[in-house]
Amino acid sequence: MPDSAVQPVNPDVNTEARHWSGLFASWRSVRQAVQFSVDLVFPPRCAGCGRVDAEWCAACQRALNDTPFPAKVSPLPPLAGVASTAQHSGLIREAVQALKYDGARGMGAVLGARLARHLAAQSWDCEMIVPVPLHTIRLQERGYNQSQELSNTVAAITGLRCIPEALARSRMTESQVMMSAVERLSNVRNAFSAQSALVRNQNVLLIDDVYTTGATLRACGDALLAAGATAVYGLTVTVARI
Repeated sequence: MPDSAVQPVNPDVNTEARHWSGLFASWRSVRQAVQFSVDLVFPPRCAGCGRVDAEWCAACQRALNDTPFPAKVSPLPPLAGVASTAQHSGLIREAVQALKYDGARGMGAVLGARLARHLAAQSWDCEMIVPVPLHTIRLQERGYNQSQELSNTVAAITGLRCIPEALARSRMTESQVMMSAVERLSNVRNAFSAQSALVRNQNVLLIDDVYTTGATLRACGDALLAAGATAVYGLTVTVARI
């Protein structure tokens, strides 16, 4: 018999393949059924108005579109520029809170699109996007980094590279919600480290959810510039100070 003759297929192999294919199909069906049941008992609610059956409703999207961009935000050193898309209040504050604390991960796309729109109005020459990182412990608790969700959308719209591994939170920091400006600066000082091989000679766009005192963005900027970045700009969804 020639060496190129086709060897017969072991029927047990086909049987096993069909078996596993059937198991995977069954698992997908079970998962879909469970998700459907959860949605029936706990239907999604709009992050803006609480309306049932939508994580973000059309009415809130229209209101968001009509929300004006705020006056220019004054950058603090070492940042070359800072921009935010709205004051931290009302509808957009609820949207940010839902993304950050309520597991409304889809809000990253909604708010990220607004970030991309505002970025287009800036005269910045940014070459890469870096989301403000979470510590690994907090990332495990939350399940995702809200700043990276925002960054992914901005990158998809603008074509800029998003490189989350360029910056890491090297130590755990406490929640800054009730801290003063001085306490915030102390809390995040030397809390970040940047990869020189990734950021050297680059104009970096930092993305975060809220700009309050600027302590976090400034600490990130220090780390990026120390690693060789040329300039660092900050872009956030909301701002608590102008």
